[in-house]
Amino acid sequence: MPNIFEGTEEPLFVSGRVGIVVSRFNQVITENLLTGAVETFVDKGFPDEKIDVFHVPGAWELSLIARRLSVLKVDGKPKYGAIVCLGAVVKGETTHDEHINRQVSLSLGQISLDSGIPVVFGLLTCNSMEQAIHRSGGNVGNKGVDCALCALEMMQLLEKID
Repeated sequence: MPNIFEGTEEPLFVSGRVGIVVSRFNQVITENLLTGAVETFVDKGFPDEKIDVFHVPGAWELSLIARRLSVLKVDGKPKYGAIVCLGAVVKGETTHDEHINRQVSLSLGQISLDSGIPVVFGLLTCNSMEQAIHRSGGNVGNKGVDCALCALEMMQLLEKID
């Protein structure tokens, strides 16, 4: 029988802090994502005093703050067990959204790989504001909730591996 390792959504064995980086652009959407994430962490038993929220102007800035948080250490260990990045880019009349979405997604993925810390991708990349509303607490759920659950599971799995 193989040894199987997996995390759960329960923060039973999770240590450290969680950093949430959230964009103010499209704030009506991103505040819903943030509320969903924080409430989920707390509902699952993660102490709210161990959640640090960092507001940035837009989605482009998510990567810089995530990178900075990913290198912070306390007693030689990463300060953050996970970094959740939340934002909303809605397609406009130009291709501006494609450039932002591509670079932010690539950057966040690279930060996670380089640091060994889960950097959870909570950037909505929607074709319309209606889609963004539905993904931030509307009829499709709340991506902030999904990101918090992912962070808890990944933090726990990494601790089991270590």
